[in-house]
Parts: sequence; structure tokens; C-alpha cells
Amino acid sequence: IQQARFITERRQAEEALRESEEQFRVMFELASIGMAQNDPQTGRWLRVNRKLSDITGYSPDEILALSVPDITHPEDRERECYAFQRVLRGEAPEFRVEKRFICKDGSVAWVNVNATVIRDAAGQPFLTMAAIENITERKQAEEARRKLEERLQRAEKMEVLGTLAGGVAHDLNNVLGILVGYSELLAEKLPADSPLRRYADNILQSSMRGTAIIQDLLTLARRGVNISEVVNLNRVVSDYLRTPEFEKLQSYHSGVRILARLEDGLMNIQGSPIHLAKTIMNLVSNAAESISGPGDVAIRTENRYLDRLIQGYDEMREGDYVVLTVSDTGSGISPDDLGRIFEPFYTKKVMGKSGTGLGLAVVWGTVKDHHGYIDVQSEEGKGSTFTLYFPVTREAPEKAEKAALPDSYASRGESILVVDDVKEQRDLAMIMLGKLGYRVEAVAGGEEAVERLKDKKADLVVLDMIMDPGIDGMETYRRILEINPGQKAVVVSGFSETDRVQKTLEMGAGAFVRKPYILEKLGLAVRKELDRKPAE
Repeated sequence: IQQARFITERRQAEEALRESEEQFRVMFELASIGMAQNDPQTGRWLRVNRKLSDITGYSPDEILALSVPDITHPEDRERECYAFQRVLRGEAPEFRVEKRFICKDGSVAWVNVNATVIRDAAGQPFLTMAAIENITERKQAEEARRKLEERLQRAEKMEVLGTLAGGVAHDLNNVLGILVGYSELLAEKLPADSPLRRYADNILQSSMRGTAIIQDLLTLARRGVNISEVVNLNRVVSDYLRTPEFEKLQSYHSGVRILARLEDGLMNIQGSPIHLAKTIMNLVSNAAESISGPGDVAIRTENRYLDRLIQGYDEMREGDYVVLTVSDTGSGISPDDLGRIFEPFYTKKVMGKSGTGLGLAVVWGTVKDHHGYIDVQSEEGKGSTFTLYFPVTREAPEKAEKAALPDSYASRGESILVVDDVKEQRDLAMIMLGKLGYRVEAVAGGEEAVERLKDKKADLVVLDMIMDPGIDGMETYRRILEINPGQKAVVVSGFSETDRVQKTLEMGAGAFVRKPYILEKLGLAVRKELDRKPAE
């Protein structure tokens, strides 16, 4: 009887163990976070669930062929190893760490790892049980918040410094005004050969340099900057390249080549020519100063339409911009300095020799006064690139340049469908084409355009290449051709001619027009496509 009871109890225990193991297996596999068992000595993965596979991108079999260090970010391995060794030695009860996995596709996933070491009867570790939570979205949100706080702090700091600069400039103006006036009067009273005349001239010249610093302080304070004038930035750059200041800069840095590449047909901006010229001068001077020995400084202008937000030193909104880029092959800017380069008097130059320390602060103030944005990219030893974005104005300058007559690209009664996901761009294209006499309608996306053309034909489609959400220009045109083979179209985009643009042209679209919309450029492309014979 006792033996039968023993056998029954043993079978009940085995059944209970099987049920417990099955429950553990189900919980392990269905857990909403990553679960893993590892060899504590080698770090080899012994068992993983599907969630961990989802986090890393590796299949379970692929993970089991690896160890923990194999998919841990190199910068996190040493820290993780140290923390785990403390647990193995009994110095810490459990293992907790935030770290990065290198996923199968090369991307980085942030995870929170909680692990426990299981020991045998002799106290030796034989298994590690780990719970692994994907915290990538939280880390990305924290990083975005940190960058936003940095921008806010930087803006607040510049505002405070600007207020201080304005007060200092006001007081200095009163003092230097007297020095300038009286030193000039004194110099006129003294004979040309008098040694005192040289003293008076030195006082006058130093005072004049002081007044230039005051003007920089006023720009930093953003007071009295009139940006109501319609300005062509190409003209401002060209005028600067003919100034004595530029000639002097070239003589000081004879080994530096300063090259300008200015885009034809550059659009206008609303601004102050004087302040823009000072900005260009400061950027070029700063670039030249960063080069010891031979090197290059490049000045470039272009029209650019931003389809997407761009995050850099500033966060730029989508829209039409005139872009000024000044790049150099100089020493570059360290990461520690990059966040402070626009602060007044934060400079690595020799004061009184290389500048006042206000150059980039003036650039910052001028760009902000012009409602523009700055992006700065730099790498130590490889140079820097300053990219300034100024919003486009469509107002004509007082002395407008002679434009081509629009008769050659005016409408002859045709209908046009504009397809663009940005309302302001749709409205602008409609206004321009309507001004040329075309019958214009517009839709906000590719799917809507396809449905629209099923019921109502259009002589030509003006098709934005990048639309979000929804299908892009290439896919839209492909579907349109299924409805109406031979449909004439003009493709537009704020970016350069991409592979998808080229494929769209090969499918039958007649021309590619780079945004921003310019009446003559758009009108000529539309007219040429409408006049193109089908056999071409």
C-alpha cells in the first residue's frame, strides 16, 4: 500500500511539474516584453521569446547563435559587463541597466534590462533570467525634449544678452559720439606735420571702430533694423566681393581661395541690405580666419523649397527660401563650442586682431530679424558650413528687373489640374497659372487626383513629386496613365531631380520644375508640354 501511495504521489508531482513548466512556457512566450535565458558565464542566449525577436529584428534561431555582447552597442558593453560581474560576485542582488542593442538592420534600440542570476545548491550561478523592455520611443521623446529645451534656453539667453547689449550700446553711443566729434575737431585744428595730429587721428580711428561695435550691439539687440526693402541676395554678395574690406581680407589670407557660386534667377527676400552685407562679411571673415595656410571658402546661393521640417541648430518650417551657404575647409568647431558660437564675445580669436567677438552674434541677430533660420554643421579638422534660410517674398523691388513678356507662355484655353499636398503651394500655383489665363483646379493628393481624372479630363497635370500622406508623384502618374494613356504632365519638387523623378519623366511626363514656383519658369514648362506633339 505504501509503495502504491508513493507511486501515486510521484506521478502527481510529475504532473504538477509539467503543468508548472507549461504555464511558465506560455507566460514566457506571450509576455509583452522581451524574455530571455542566458548562460551567466558566456553570455550565450539559451532561450528567447518572440517579443525579443521583434525588438532586435533577429529570428529566435539567429539570436540563439549569438551572445549578449554580440548585439550590445560597443559603447555600452564595458558598463554592462562591470554591473553584471558585481551581481555574479554577490555584491548586488540583481542586474538593472539601460543599454542599446544593435538590431539586425543596423538600427539602434534602447532597452531596459532587469535580470536575476539563478544559483545551484552550491551557490554557483548556472542561469540568468532577463526581462527586456523596449524603451526606444521614450528615449527618442526625451532626446527631442532635451533639444527643444536647449533651443529654448538658447533663445532666452540671446534675448537677455540682446537687452543688455541694447542698454550698453545706448550708453556707449553717448560717450563715443563725443570722442569722435572732438577728436575730429582737434585733428583739423592741428598742423599736418604736428606729432599731436597723429595722436588725434589715432583717437578718431579708434572711436570710429568703437562706433562699428555699437552698430553690432544694436543689431544683436535687434533694434531699428528695417527689413521692409525687397532685396536680391546675389546682388548683396556681388557688392561685398567688390568692397575694400574684402580686398583687405584677401590680402591677409593670401593662401585662401574664396569662390562664389550664385544661382541664376535667385528669388527676392524682404530685408535690410546693410545688415545682410554685414552678415556675409562676418561669415566669410570667420571662415577665412579658421583656415591656417591654404584652403577654400565657398559662398553659394540657391532657391529651395522645403517639403519637410529640417532640424539642426534651428528647426525650419516648410516653405520657399533663399538659401545662403558659407563653407570652409578650416579647423572646424568642437562639439563643446558649437552650442555657444552665437553668444557675444564667445570667440577663440585674438581680440583686437581677428575681430570683436560679435561677428556671429550679429549674424544670429540679423537672421532672426529677417525671420530666417540657421543650420550649422562642423567637424573638427574638416571645416564648417553655415547655412542661412531667408523666407522668399514675391513682392517686386522698386526698380524691378526687366522680365520676359508672358505672351509666349500664356494660356490658349487649356485646363490644368494642380496636385500638391501643401495648401499654400496649391493656391500659389493656381494663382500663377490663372494669371496666365489657364482654367485651373487643384487637389490635395495623388489618390484624389486619380479619382478626379476618372470623371473630368485635364489638358495637363502639374504634379508634386513628394506628397505625404499618400502616394507620391511617380505612383500617381502611373495610375493616371492607366486611366488616360498619354496624359501630359509637369513634375515639380523642392528637391533635386531624383531617380523617381527621372522614372516619371521616362513614363511620359514632359518636364521637371524645381520649386519654389516662379511664374516664368512654371509657365514656360507648362506651355512647352502643352505644345509638345504626341509623336515626340
